[in-house]
Amino acid sequence: MTTYLGMNLVEDRCDAEDSLASWAPSGSCTLSAHAEDPAPDSLPPALAATADADDSDEEAVRCARKPSGRYVLAAHRKDEKDGLCRAISRLPKPWVTYRVAGWVGVDAAGSGEGGSHAVHVEVRVDGHRPVGGGIVVVEPGKWGEIKGSFRVDDDEPPRCAKVYVHGPPAGVDIKVMDLQVCAVNKIPRLRHLRKKADRVRKRDVILKVSDRAEDGVSSVAGAHIRVIQVQNSFPIGSCITKAGIQNPEYVDFFTKHFDWAVLENELKWYYTEAVQGQVSYADADELINFCDQHGKPVRGHCIFWAVENAVQPWVRALNGDQLRAAVEARLRGLVSRYAGRFPHYEVNNEMLHGAFFRQRLGDDVDAHMFRETAAIDPAPALFVNDYNVESANDPNATPEKYVALVTDLQRRGAPVGGIGIQGHVTHPVGDIICDALDKLAVTGLPVWVTELDVSAADEAVRADDLEIVLREAYAHPAVEGVMLWGFMQGHMWRSHGQLVNADGMLTEAGSRFAGLRREWTSHAKGKVDANGNFKFRGFHGTYEVLLTTAAGEVKKQRFDVKKGDAPLVLDMNF
Repeated sequence: MTTYLGMNLVEDRCDAEDSLASWAPSGSCTLSAHAEDPAPDSLPPALAATADADDSDEEAVRCARKPSGRYVLAAHRKDEKDGLCRAISRLPKPWVTYRVAGWVGVDAAGSGEGGSHAVHVEVRVDGHRPVGGGIVVVEPGKWGEIKGSFRVDDDEPPRCAKVYVHGPPAGVDIKVMDLQVCAVNKIPRLRHLRKKADRVRKRDVILKVSDRAEDGVSSVAGAHIRVIQVQNSFPIGSCITKAGIQNPEYVDFFTKHFDWAVLENELKWYYTEAVQGQVSYADADELINFCDQHGKPVRGHCIFWAVENAVQPWVRALNGDQLRAAVEARLRGLVSRYAGRFPHYEVNNEMLHGAFFRQRLGDDVDAHMFRETAAIDPAPALFVNDYNVESANDPNATPEKYVALVTDLQRRGAPVGGIGIQGHVTHPVGDIICDALDKLAVTGLPVWVTELDVSAADEAVRADDLEIVLREAYAHPAVEGVMLWGFMQGHMWRSHGQLVNADGMLTEAGSRFAGLRREWTSHAKGKVDANGNFKFRGFHGTYEVLLTTAAGEVKKQRFDVKKGDAPLVLDMNF
């Protein structure tokens, strides 16, 4: 089980009968206490964190712990909202992120024909106001690990707080074991992530320096050398808008701090063809030309959007044949127009949460969109893209379901080239994000965080949240880039997520972001040794080396540092 440093706010008593006294029925059900050792095959595999942490990480924020075997059973449930609840006796503090951890199960005998069930663990304060929690999908006869989090985003502490466990259909019994609610200690996790990023994103480099002296005598020993990283191989970008690029301060921050861009809305079908037959790419072209002028690659977002309420009314009103023709026209019109312009496309956005085209045009239409896009423009990597996958709070968007979606698309011949997790995050906890990334990595596909924003009115909390998500992404070997979903107040989808206020001043999150970008950039300087070598360790990317000879002459060269375990040895002939 995952545990955290710090006091468990709901720690159980020592024996099963006493632990029952801490729980109460929520709705219509009966409770009973039990004690038995879970069978080894009923538990999920050991968490990746055990192998992920090195021996020196004595304060690792999570660790494996054998379940106690003491659990409470809620039976005779008459509704999916029926279940268990218990008070959090030591009230949570405002603006502190808490982790909800433990084990839940469902009774195989009462599970009926439905197979796995989603169990909701929900924290409510001051009566019934929900502040967070988690959801785990459990197979009958198995135990699933609770991975949830919450935060009370108020200046005043709550008067009361309770944890509720419910979710499966009526008649399915719920089991709860070893519930914990602990404040998250971020410091050990951040220390661990710095070490991990050093392993994943950096490499030892040996520059073997020589000159082209005609007499064959080298004059570079003792020469001054400076190595400057001019580009990081891990791009960090942002969405941009037509309104945003009219603001000089918006443009200044974007061009200085971001590597890539994506259009927030201007390429979406409902934007380019709000009225049937009236297609305009003028705003998209303006933004793409802006990015071309500033040397920023643009991701294609998005060709289609699977969620029905994101489909414009005239499209929803079409019959089957008309809809199919409209889909083909959209594909040909958009993809052929921008052939070769986008390194990535998000083909059909949010297929875990919507199925408009599949319901209207059949199960193969999603894969057809991928196949046809690749046929028209084979250059871009074709992405799936969805939300809540990294948060462990949405039964429709578990990493397992995402992997199954990708596998089904590939089985149908869809050339899926990448996995996008949106990252509209509230009260993030690092190991929950890492666990999701580990599960997505089994596909072997690159993962991008495609729409990152964190929302908190408290600036210090927002900065901490942003740092957690960025460090988790940067330290994970499967992740190849991050796109923020806006950065300036007044030009963002979510409030309280800005890095820059409307007046152009950096927020604390903006300062933290800029600091991380500096931290993830390598520079080195010194002298060439007697053997003509210069050694340093640097982040993957493109570098410029400047050699100053004894005569004061400055010579320049560029080189790339790519992934690799062995030191990179480069001959630098000036």
